[in-house]
Amino acid sequence: PYIRASTANNTFFGPLPVGFFKVAPSDTFSIQAGKLPTLIGAEYTFTFENMNIERGLLWNQEPAISRGVQANYTLGPLALSVSFNDGFYSDRFNWLVGSAAYTIDLANTLTVVGGGNVGRSTANTIATPIAQNNGQILNLIYTYNAAPWTITPYFQFTNVPRRLSLGIGHDASTYGGALLVNYAFTDNFNLSGRAEIIGSTGSVKDGSPSLIYGPGSWAWSLTATPTYQIGKFFVRAEGSFVGAESITAGAAFGHSGNARTQARLMLEAGVLF
Repeated sequence: PYIRASTANNTFFGPLPVGFFKVAPSDTFSIQAGKLPTLIGAEYTFTFENMNIERGLLWNQEPAISRGVQANYTLGPLALSVSFNDGFYSDRFNWLVGSAAYTIDLANTLTVVGGGNVGRSTANTIATPIAQNNGQILNLIYTYNAAPWTITPYFQFTNVPRRLSLGIGHDASTYGGALLVNYAFTDNFNLSGRAEIIGSTGSVKDGSPSLIYGPGSWAWSLTATPTYQIGKFFVRAEGSFVGAESITAGAAFGHSGNARTQARLMLEAGVLF
């Protein structure tokens, strides 16, 4: 649902969503602390960082911004990072996340990311969904980047364990896959696309949490985003379509929450600097 701009800052991460200090004692090692972008996933929090304007179904299961500390170490083609943070911006520091990226060659990179809550958090807001913030997540991401193509398939698994004290009566998981593709026709024009599918386990009867559009629901989406850039200026349009199945009444699309599909058209323009 749409959130008014006048309330979005307080609802999410404040007027300065990302800000941190970084110390690099050597070319291969660094430490940073503050409000950090997550290590998890293949899509980033802000529109201009991604191939598409909107983020996708898999991204919606991931932390966006976390407060904490992060250490980074590079050993030849291997880049390692580990972070201790507050997960889904819960202000309770009990998440541990690790990332390992291996650069196979100039065009190919393989990344494994895993993390989860090693304790327990009771926060429950739009920015901090209680189920996901008390779970674990795993990504396997491959990237091919050689002009004119950029291709990124990735797989994601999440798990939320049973926690009666938090109202989670049964464990639940999601399994998802996405394919992100960008093709540069010229130096000024490119076309990006995303296809993804995600499913969840559990049911309303066994007390499982709703991780998508109700316990046991699944969904898919298609997105296309043409972009034109000249100098520092860019403009892009986007069309997207999402479908949901096995929904819980009131948990999907439309004013009633019972619609199983939704289409969107978007336009974005900006200046690069």
